[in-house]
Amino acid sequence: MRKKLHTLLNTSGENLSQKALISGFWVFSLRIGQQAFRFARLVILARILVPGDFGLMGIALLTLATLETFSQTGFKPALVQKKENIGPYLDTTWTFLILRGLALFGILYVLAPYVAVFFGVPEAEPIVQVIGLSAVFQAFTNIGTVYFQKELEFKRQFAFQFAGTIIEFVATVAAAIILQNVWALVIGLLAGSAVNMVASYLVHPYRPKFRLDVTKARELSGFGKWVFGSTVLIFLITQGDDILVGKVLGVTALGLYQLAYRFSNMPATEITHVISQVSFPVYAKLQDTIPKLREAYFTTLKVTMFLSVPIAGFIFLLGPAFTILFLGEKWADMIPVLQLLAVYGLVRSFGATTGPIFQGVFKPHILTRLAFLQLVLMAVIIYPLTVYYGLIGTTVAIILPNLVTQILAAVAVAEILEAGLAQFQSSMLPATLSTASTLLVIGLFMQFVAIDSIPIFLAVAIAGCILYLIADRLIEGKSTSALKMVMHFID
Repeated sequence: MRKKLHTLLNTSGENLSQKALISGFWVFSLRIGQQAFRFARLVILARILVPGDFGLMGIALLTLATLETFSQTGFKPALVQKKENIGPYLDTTWTFLILRGLALFGILYVLAPYVAVFFGVPEAEPIVQVIGLSAVFQAFTNIGTVYFQKELEFKRQFAFQFAGTIIEFVATVAAAIILQNVWALVIGLLAGSAVNMVASYLVHPYRPKFRLDVTKARELSGFGKWVFGSTVLIFLITQGDDILVGKVLGVTALGLYQLAYRFSNMPATEITHVISQVSFPVYAKLQDTIPKLREAYFTTLKVTMFLSVPIAGFIFLLGPAFTILFLGEKWADMIPVLQLLAVYGLVRSFGATTGPIFQGVFKPHILTRLAFLQLVLMAVIIYPLTVYYGLIGTTVAIILPNLVTQILAAVAVAEILEAGLAQFQSSMLPATLSTASTLLVIGLFMQFVAIDSIPIFLAVAIAGCILYLIADRLIEGKSTSALKMVMHFID
């Protein structure tokens, strides 16, 4: 397999694009294994714990994410974007991140009582205080691992991340069986973070030193300030709904909402992660060559749609059966939210292709402005919709603004790449038509056969995947570029 990949990379005129695609699918295959553990963990925990436990953990993670976001430096993306040698900047970045991590832990410890009062949940206080240790572990992670993303060496990056995933799975499940409360989630998170930190020094030889160069930090912040701005706005967009749900609808509703989000957006999140990790450094290298950049983008978009559209469709159609069969009746209230959030996940997957373009061509301000617009639109409608329609209203309030801004993002990308609407259509239409035809067949089947057992569910899911590949081949008349890359990799 390695020989075939080497041949594929060196016989094509588009070495960088080919390498990015193959790296992306290799990474995605690893992430499938990683997410299999997380998926199994969520299913097991959903059987043992109650929605309120997930809500408590959600409050703690929201608090941590809030502080992390508003203290974001953007130094790591700046290192990836820089064309010159980044070695002299590593120690300063590492030192700054450690100081930030220790500060986050201290602030969380002090703020914990006030967070508990805000949400009206006293049990959240000790959880918020302890969860800050994960920020410390993350801060001490070897900064040398930034080279993995910069040089597209994703095998080594995800090797050490996968180690943390396995430990988190084992620790969380074991603690859940013994404790049967929210502390199982806390223990698992901290165990995984600690292992990731240790493993980062095993997979990369760089040994950072405590050194703070103000001049270099100021230079990195020139790019990082726009990353910070967009990160803050994206946080408010993606986490503001959780804060509102926890405050207005309560901790149980927050648990339902967050678990629905995780299951519906887990595939989209993974695709987003892979696309961003692979495409950002590629676009940065191609930023001065528009034709190559354009070809790389639309190939990436086609790959993304090939994966995202059917996943969203299957979640929407099979979500009700999945919830009852795998999680249990106590989670039935989240079914309509799960289905709507599948649509949100699809829109997010498209957004994963536009953001790296803006950063790669050194136009992160576009991403910041679009995020600001999305936040404003969401802020106007989310409170009344949540009050009057509950979780359904919250979900609609995050979908509509995101859809509007992604349309505008596509227009901006088209202008940067000097592309037309037809190129977007040719990249997105095949997957859309293939998915629609597949869901139609499955929907007709479900009219006659009830999906009332796990074996039937799995059989329908597998049959759906096969039908989708057949439909894709018939509609295209040949394998899509995405599927061809997968087959090259597997063969």
